[in-house]
Amino acid sequence: MTASSLPARARIVIVGGGAGGTSIAYHLAELGERDVVLVDRADLTSGSTFHSAGLVGQLRSDPTLTRMNMYSVELYRRLQRGENPPGWVECGGIRLAGTPERMEEIRRQVGWAAAYGLPLEEISAGEAKRLFPLMSTEGVLGGAYLATDGYLDPSQLTYALAAGARAGGVRIFTGTRVLGVGVEDGRVTGVRTDRGDVEAEIVVDCGGMFAAEIGRMAGVRVPVVPMSHQYLVTEPLRERDGTRLPTLRDPDNLLYFREEVDGLLMGGYERRSAPWALDRADQDAIPGDFNGRLLPEDWDRLEEITANSQRRVPAMADAGIRKLINGPEAFTPDNEFCLGETEVAGFFVAAGFCAHGIAGAGGIGRVMAEWIVAGEPSMDVWHMDIRRFGAHYRSPSYTRKRTVENYETYYDIPYPDRERSAGRPLRVSPAYGLHAELGAVFGEKAGWERVEYYASNAGDGGSPRPRGWAGRGWSPAIGAEHAAARESAALFDESSFAKIEVTGPGAAELMEWLCDNEVARAVGAVTYTQCLNARGGIECDFTVTRTGPEAFLVVTGTAFGTRDLAWIRTHAPHDGSVRVADVTGAYACFALWGPRSRELLGGLTPAGLGNADFPYLSSREITVGDVPVRALRVTFAGELGWELYCSSEYGAALWRTLAATGAVPGGYRAIDSLRLEKGYRVWGADLSPDVTPYEAGLGFCVRLGKPGGFLGAAALAEARERGLTRRLRCLTLDDPRAVCLGNEPVRVGGEVVGRVTSGGYGYTVGRSIAYAYLPVAAGEVGTKVEVGVFGTWVPAVVAREPLYDPSGGRVRA
Repeated sequence: MTASSLPARARIVIVGGGAGGTSIAYHLAELGERDVVLVDRADLTSGSTFHSAGLVGQLRSDPTLTRMNMYSVELYRRLQRGENPPGWVECGGIRLAGTPERMEEIRRQVGWAAAYGLPLEEISAGEAKRLFPLMSTEGVLGGAYLATDGYLDPSQLTYALAAGARAGGVRIFTGTRVLGVGVEDGRVTGVRTDRGDVEAEIVVDCGGMFAAEIGRMAGVRVPVVPMSHQYLVTEPLRERDGTRLPTLRDPDNLLYFREEVDGLLMGGYERRSAPWALDRADQDAIPGDFNGRLLPEDWDRLEEITANSQRRVPAMADAGIRKLINGPEAFTPDNEFCLGETEVAGFFVAAGFCAHGIAGAGGIGRVMAEWIVAGEPSMDVWHMDIRRFGAHYRSPSYTRKRTVENYETYYDIPYPDRERSAGRPLRVSPAYGLHAELGAVFGEKAGWERVEYYASNAGDGGSPRPRGWAGRGWSPAIGAEHAAARESAALFDESSFAKIEVTGPGAAELMEWLCDNEVARAVGAVTYTQCLNARGGIECDFTVTRTGPEAFLVVTGTAFGTRDLAWIRTHAPHDGSVRVADVTGAYACFALWGPRSRELLGGLTPAGLGNADFPYLSSREITVGDVPVRALRVTFAGELGWELYCSSEYGAALWRTLAATGAVPGGYRAIDSLRLEKGYRVWGADLSPDVTPYEAGLGFCVRLGKPGGFLGAAALAEARERGLTRRLRCLTLDDPRAVCLGNEPVRVGGEVVGRVTSGGYGYTVGRSIAYAYLPVAAGEVGTKVEVGVFGTWVPAVVAREPLYDPSGGRVRA
């Protein structure tokens, strides 16, 4: 096309012509969008796509990503039958286990697959060799095989998607470099290119390794780092007999293989990685002319993987090498995609594909297209949503540290107690040093150092250690801290909880529209509520305290602050009537929970703490010792107690004052056990945009008849009229030491009907507890079920909840 043909305006402009960008264009066209322009600085596939290895594996630990990858395979099959086939080869895929721990992971994955409807099966070392005759079984304990996995040609895939997009009316312009992104009043207005400006309502950054650079043009931080990723292609190793070798992954040796003509393509994830194009720790920059190019061969860095490949496939020792590919791939700090609308309205991102973007490209295109057209995604994409990254990821230095660590541990087993070490400590409570003095064992979430438990509380007793992975990182201290909250009083540092202030003359109207519960009640009222999407699914789950006639304090989970902040801001009016501010770091928060909490707190404050003066779900400004505090009578433990908020400069003094009462300091492991017994839900596990409050057992929060209604009310009313087909149910397992970690399959009568959303051990009830969405007919109280825990079907029963204090008398004592 000529330069003059670049339009002056388009509804949607996609920047980047790789597999991701063309997939989004293809799916937008399928949805009927005709005014779409795609631009690429060079040629289609000239970024990372052309040198991708092209493997397509479907199973991931995230349910949504697994569904997206399954859709990708459906799409690739369909394209293969069309006029522009992408070279799809459905050869199956093998994953090997060389250690007992890896075999446990395999069995856990087989359980996930059953819950997702994928035909993943456990196989022996001999069966793996039968399928992949070139491999040695030395050191192999077994593996897993998925017959519907495969590989394709990434460039051919891109051309096939581009052809489909063009057929649907999308205009594609190569050799068109974006020089700027227009933003006015917080909304994108278009792009400036070297061939003219294009006004647009929506701009989609599909820049791959250039995504951070494009994001900066709009004032948006896209936390991706180009990592040098290598693989080699051998000369022929066997004569084909009409069969196809499956793809082969050997994570214990850091390897992957796939067939390439009569030879093999071999690559992996080395322990000594190489970030690319980072001139300094505080600046990421890619050469402007790096189009369709590769990096220099780095044989030294491939040495470990090459040696491992020869042990697994002995023929590799004598194989001729046709070529070594060294190309940059954009990775994120947590190895998940970076998708969605940013803080700049209309500016979307689809980047950070972490070397598995070809497997996800089809699903990415569909989800992003639906998101752009409908204004919200059709599935729960929280683990891929760009809003999961907090302000600390604006630092290229921090992003690089986390990304490098992530790449170098790509194939590590994801144990539940696995902690990242890069960039720590970064965000700490004012009482951090005091916790360390008490022997705190810290975990990290959203950059915050949080107490998991205190080793000093371990003592000599405690409940039996859970079996398997759940027993890793376990300590008898967890049970001791749990018991203190139930029997006396425990003190928890919740300073990491995200805090959002919503103020102004329009604040009440906004919060009433966003929340399914009534939140604009009397000053001092505390309300537990959800925010819903237009489908009635749960987007946010938090408490709202009315702190003044025009002021509200929202408190939400540590990892969800940036997301919930974005949700509120996105729906806030732009007339200046509402101010939305993240005040997380401004306040420390300590929770004192337990039957003695009123007695202990009463000795520190002149304020009345009885039910008449300070009822449940209310807030007051009081003093505790020498510290001015906002006290909320709320609990996440199911016990009498308060959350105490103070300005951060008072945090250490307030902790010392509270600790001096003799309350037992506790950590988040105990909190999780306490909340499971009480049936309190957790967003991101039990709650998601895919489930309604009625399905989640939170119908008591819904006020369908409140004046003015609320976002999602119409969908909820329709759902109530239709009736429920599934509900979140509490399960107790017969074996108390078989503890669920999440995603385990649940079956009734031999048929898989659901999966575990969250689980753990309840120290007071002495049971292993799990929550799962089950069909209504299969979820009646007393129904016998089975839960697949690491390859073993453990009997369980649907229990009446909450398991602890069903009358709620203790929280209102």
